[in-house]
Amino acid sequence: MAKVFEATVTAPVNIAVIKYWGKRDAALILPTNSSLSVTLSQDHLSTRTTIRAAPEFTGDRLWLNGVEESIAASKRLINSITTARKLRAALEQQDANAAPLSTWGLHICSENNFPTAAGLASSASGYAALVSALGALFGLPQSASDLSRVARVGSGSACRSMFGGFVAWQAGISDDGSDSQAVQVADRQHWPELQALVLVVSDQKKTVSSTAGMQTTVDTSQLFAERVRTVVPQRMEAMQKAIAERDFAAFAEITMRDSNQFHAVCLDTYPPISYMNDTSRAIAGIVHAFNAAVGRVAAAYTYDAGPNAVIYALKDDMRDIVELFTHCFPRPDAVLPETFYANPFAVFDTPDAAGSRITNLNVAQLAQTAGKFPAGSVRRFIHTEVGDGPRVLPASQSLLDSAGMPKHVRE
Repeated sequence: MAKVFEATVTAPVNIAVIKYWGKRDAALILPTNSSLSVTLSQDHLSTRTTIRAAPEFTGDRLWLNGVEESIAASKRLINSITTARKLRAALEQQDANAAPLSTWGLHICSENNFPTAAGLASSASGYAALVSALGALFGLPQSASDLSRVARVGSGSACRSMFGGFVAWQAGISDDGSDSQAVQVADRQHWPELQALVLVVSDQKKTVSSTAGMQTTVDTSQLFAERVRTVVPQRMEAMQKAIAERDFAAFAEITMRDSNQFHAVCLDTYPPISYMNDTSRAIAGIVHAFNAAVGRVAAAYTYDAGPNAVIYALKDDMRDIVELFTHCFPRPDAVLPETFYANPFAVFDTPDAAGSRITNLNVAQLAQTAGKFPAGSVRRFIHTEVGDGPRVLPASQSLLDSAGMPKHVRE
């Protein structure tokens, strides 16, 4: 039986606490500023990708969530695959016995367990999974930071999903992008008490893509230049200090201020870009009210280029936060309890109890003041924690069948 050359990996979502927005080189995806993110657990948010190379494949093919997509239509996808192939070809030149995988066709199958293109960093986990799978398939010896540069040419923030824990994307200064890469600031075990609650306000595709939005911002926003020149460098230093010292109050304030400024810069863009909606803004207001109610900074919100909120908190405070928000944003009848809130950390006795109780009296009073929003204003809650980097899975977890075709296809 012929040897099968295949690799399957999962890669995580990362949510930036210091935002990346703007490119100094669009072709190489070189950012105008450094950024910093938290990698979330793949147990709750991940992309799984299987890639097989075979001489009988007549060309490269891609299936995303069961639907075949055109590789030729995506320059970024081509760039990532081409870069990885060049690295493999260099290995083959050094080893005459190496299989010529760089010349064979590829079948790529990828699935997300979360909404695509709705502000949940789906392109980041997707390209990190692609590059990690190519690295495993091709036996590339490059480090995770080296491979992060390959992921970067697919999707800028994907370079940060090449690591677990807390990750900085160093903007770099070289014109060729050789120093624009991701590095791990701290691993997931450094701050295991930190958790995240994702509030999915919309799972619809964004009306203004990140790529289009950030270029317009660079061209038209006067606030943007000050952010790049002064604000972000100071915040990068302060955020790394907060993480090193596990100082949640500092971490939270920097996170919220940077999210606010990012969206202010979007509004300063001409024409203005508004990724948040009324529900997004209400969530931010409730976070501030929650901090006032408990008498300290116990929660922090952040929003990427979309309406969905991510709330960071320490484990001991997250129970109050989950109880509050599932009460204020109730489940619609058509949504199953385990879909609305899966209850992975046993906050409630059962998933269908979400929103039914608030144990902290101060938080209960806040809930009365905030009131209940229409059911479905938040479509689902995803409760997660700091996670690890890409994982190589066994062959039994492949998304391709014995013929190298997707096991799951949607019409």
